[in-house]
Amino acid sequence: MTRPSRTVLPPEALDPTDRTILNALQDGFPLTPRPYDDAGAALGITGENLIARLTRLRDLGAITRFGPFFDAAAMGGAFCLCAMAVPADRFDEVLTKVNAHPEVAHNYERTHALNMWFVLATDVPKGIERTAQAIEDETGLKVMLFPKLEEYFIGFRVQA
Repeated sequence: MTRPSRTVLPPEALDPTDRTILNALQDGFPLTPRPYDDAGAALGITGENLIARLTRLRDLGAITRFGPFFDAAAMGGAFCLCAMAVPADRFDEVLTKVNAHPEVAHNYERTHALNMWFVLATDVPKGIERTAQAIEDETGLKVMLFPKLEEYFIGFRVQA
């Protein structure tokens, strides 16, 4: 597993269609028998072209993933932002152990004393503490829990 990295893309990395795709798909995705064809048609491209562009956007690093985002809290579960102070020489080992848990939704390295940040999403609220404890047992490192106090929805838009 590789570390997620962030690079600023040059402006020419995304063409107007890429930018339109990034903006449009944040507002929804059709739940139809041929969703890529239907989403592509609304954008003036084929479903095959949409899939190819999404793959390229992921490969470029413009997006990290494309897929559904389930609201675990709305279904009786929980989310929690977590952080760990991981020694640099153990970062990859700990990253692998943390990411082996299916409850880990995101994991990013930061330049901070708490250098590993991730989100836990569990089917029941007690799953947060159970998973954090399992990670602590496996790594020998403390998992700091930052539970959600309030929810905000933001939209990311690129100039199309």
